[in-house]
Amino acid sequence: MVSDTLANTTRAAHDFGLASFLGGSMYGKFAMNPAVRVIESKPERGKVTNTAWNAYNVINAVSLVAVAGGWGAARLTEARSDRLSERERGLAKAKDGFVISTLLAGIASGIQGARLAKQAPDGAVSIESGVTPAEETPKPAATIQRSLGVLGNLSILSGVGLVVTNAILAQTSHSRPPTRRSILRRNS
Repeated sequence: MVSDTLANTTRAAHDFGLASFLGGSMYGKFAMNPAVRVIESKPERGKVTNTAWNAYNVINAVSLVAVAGGWGAARLTEARSDRLSERERGLAKAKDGFVISTLLAGIASGIQGARLAKQAPDGAVSIESGVTPAEETPKPAATIQRSLGVLGNLSILSGVGLVVTNAILAQTSHSRPPTRRSILRRNS
């Protein structure tokens, strides 16, 4: 049996990681990336964008570890399939998929972001906005930049899917009669 303290800690880490990863992805997509257009110099736009994302990469990495670690710990203990109702098992499998897609999109974004920053000294790649190449953006950098747009969308979609699945799974668990939850917990 897992202590409540450990279960609460891993759940909190999971939820915090998801919040900081999804929040950062949405902020970048809808606020920072478009906002760099106010900078007149297109290479300076690239430098600012790459500097900002590279600074956030550590937070994203820690967040992804927390998401995967928190859910992985739950799947080995209280969220094992044999401890879940049929509905919960389906939701847990959906959550497994969203965790994996969030991890893959996040890791790929970090790799592509690092690759883009290396396309020019100090990350000063000419860009129109955070994920839109300028006319003068070299083709390899433009391709990387467009892939970051796709990966950003995937990160947001998988993160939102994870939040929704989390909410439904939590509500389903809370809706189970307390006696049944207690019995299931004692039998593990």
